[in-house]
Amino acid sequence: MRSGLTGRHVAVTRPAAQAGSLCDAIVSRGGVPVRFPVLGIAAIDDTTALEAISDRLDDVDLAFFVSPNAVQHALTAILARRSWPARTVVATVGKGSERALAEFGFSSVVAPASGFDSEAVLDLPEFRPEAVDGKLVVIFRGDGGRDLLGITLRERGARVEYVTCYRRFQPAEDPAPLLDLAHRGALDAITLTSSEGVGSLVAMVGADGMEALRSVPIFAPHPRIAAHARAAGFLSVVETPPGDEGLLQALESHF
Repeated sequence: MRSGLTGRHVAVTRPAAQAGSLCDAIVSRGGVPVRFPVLGIAAIDDTTALEAISDRLDDVDLAFFVSPNAVQHALTAILARRSWPARTVVATVGKGSERALAEFGFSSVVAPASGFDSEAVLDLPEFRPEAVDGKLVVIFRGDGGRDLLGITLRERGARVEYVTCYRRFQPAEDPAPLLDLAHRGALDAITLTSSEGVGSLVAMVGADGMEALRSVPIFAPHPRIAAHARAAGFLSVVETPPGDEGLLQALESHF
């Protein structure tokens, strides 16, 4: 069956290690994924904080992992030192993070069934004021990121600690192939799945590159990312449902 993506070139800007499943899904629908990672992920040099929280993990009531990268980097370090305590509840957001936790053997994970942001997490019963008041919550994340979850949990009476377990960087990716497609009118869409990635893309292609990309439709799975894309100067921004399936359906519908 012919898909709306048949023959369409779609830029996938996720970090290289996380791009595979979306690229495969685009291929399965007849599209042509164009890999252009706008963020790189690497281990941190100083693991002191990770080691310290490993030693205190029995005191942690709730451990929240912000992404698959947080799961991979934090648990690789922690489980090399010790087993996970039964009393420490594990929570996350997003199907990718749930799958990553399952790979480490976590079958009972607190996560929203729908919604893929901090707001959806904060609506869960396990994060309401009566549930977190006085509890120690540790948030495993990369260097930086949104603070809404931690700020709100503190307002609800929780004790919150952040632990940085990986770092982001701007890859040394050559934008020439991407821009060549755009100049030829053959780049049909760009997927952007993080607000930070929007800024990184703009920096990587430069002012001349932005002129070539400005009219290419941007597909973003969250209002915040879409707003960043519009503010960066992209003229056609499509806000998609969350998750890969929602993104793919929006791409197919667009064409």
